[in-house]
Amino acid sequence: MGRTSLRRIIDHPGLELAGVHVYSADKAGRDAGEIARRPPVGIIATSDRDAILATAADVVIHAPRITLPYDALVPDVEALLRSGKNVISTAGFHWPSAQGAEYADRLRDAAIAGGATLAGVGVNPGTIVERLALAATAMCVDLDSLTVSETVDASAMASPAFVFDLMGLGSDPATRDIRNGPLAALYSTLFSEVLHFAAHSMKTVIASITPDHRLTLAPRDIVVQAGLIPAGTVAATEWRWTAHLANGADFTLSILWTADPSLHANNNGHWDIRIEGRPNIRMTLDISEADPAAPPSRALTDATMAVAINAIPDVVAAPPGLFAFMPPTAWRAAA
Repeated sequence: MGRTSLRRIIDHPGLELAGVHVYSADKAGRDAGEIARRPPVGIIATSDRDAILATAADVVIHAPRITLPYDALVPDVEALLRSGKNVISTAGFHWPSAQGAEYADRLRDAAIAGGATLAGVGVNPGTIVERLALAATAMCVDLDSLTVSETVDASAMASPAFVFDLMGLGSDPATRDIRNGPLAALYSTLFSEVLHFAAHSMKTVIASITPDHRLTLAPRDIVVQAGLIPAGTVAATEWRWTAHLANGADFTLSILWTADPSLHANNNGHWDIRIEGRPNIRMTLDISEADPAAPPSRALTDATMAVAINAIPDVVAAPPGLFAFMPPTAWRAAA
């Protein structure tokens, strides 16, 4: 995500790169163009947090890897906001109020103190539910349920740290059930922001959330770009929650990450949206790469960073505080 955002900024005729903060020692001290596989641009990447905070910049595209625990990134974002920089993050911060008033107020206060705005954006979270699925519910007279299912093929993802550590693939459920551990807590926290955002858009609140996480075990050894997934270990994780809303509707969010899409009978593309009510509505959405030589993951990475880059004018124009793109309208229960 970081390298993609760097390329999009360097290539964009209306944007000027002011600085680059990196987390790995091998990138520090290198020209940003080199990191992005572009010609040199004269901006040297740094791992010095204070140097970045002192950099004159209007907007920060914040694209680190999501980490455990979920709030580990808050101090950096808070400091960036207090330094007067608008922050557009692809690593959370989509609807901070879901984490409670203290969490949201900390970020809001930092933004107001710096005269800056914080927005969490992306494809999911950030667009699929928030700006597409919820808008479609406005075509319903009555709404019984909304189900949004995501399927992502992890076979071509090159990072072992992401595939094995953050996705949980290759783990052995006999020794560690990731459905009950830190990963489950991380994703429950992250995606709870989508659930609460949906409730807010429907002018209601969540009565309860029921988790139903599922694992698919590898029927054979599976070799993916990140490494080996031995037979009997986790080949796919489905993080799944149903929010029971106070207005009577149910919202189910399912995130399936798999080493082999053929393991799943109902593989309907990247996203499948089902709205049950009056009328029933079904939508599917695929994001694909036009270049057959490019890695399949590039299309989704490009889309995520396009959402962030395209958000810049709206975030800069917004008043200091917390910002989120809202659906033009959504279904609301009769008063």
